[in-house]
Amino acid sequence: MKPVSNIAPKYRRPSAKQAEQILLLLFHIKPCFYPVVFNQRFFFKYWVPVIAWMTLIYVGSTDLLSSARTSRWLTPLIRWIYPQISSATLYQLQFLIRKAGHVTEYAILALLIWRTLVHVQANERHPRPGLRAFQAWLISTGYAATDEIHQSFHRSRGGSPWDVLIDGSGAAAALLIAWGIGRWRKWW
Repeated sequence: MKPVSNIAPKYRRPSAKQAEQILLLLFHIKPCFYPVVFNQRFFFKYWVPVIAWMTLIYVGSTDLLSSARTSRWLTPLIRWIYPQISSATLYQLQFLIRKAGHVTEYAILALLIWRTLVHVQANERHPRPGLRAFQAWLISTGYAATDEIHQSFHRSRGGSPWDVLIDGSGAAAALLIAWGIGRWRKWW
């Protein structure tokens, strides 16, 4: 009689071809996504910055960057730069700076996602950066919506559809500028 430990077959890691077939069968992932899943260098170069930036946005959506906390350092800074500012103007300036932060953070997110999607489709016959820009805008605007839902669970924050609109417009503006520069430089 054989020992019990020899009864179970040894696990063999699937080959790249087998893994690709599994992905196609289970998740309908096209071969152009193959490097994303299996190439660690590609993952760390393109996907890690996207994930890190999304994490930074998520952390900023907590009480850590609420208006009550940011006004503690923003108000003295503005008063130091412009001591004669009225309270109403100071409030409006803080509001504009916070909304500019929304535009900027989602513009950067959209550009990072677009950079990743363009490099994913680099093996395609007819690259479509405009389509990838639209996909990047959809992903970043969707993330903005989930971010606002996340903010609604915090006592010092509040979710607003207007913020989603501001975030989405920041993402769209950055993608349109980048796409226009690419067309002007004849990159696509």
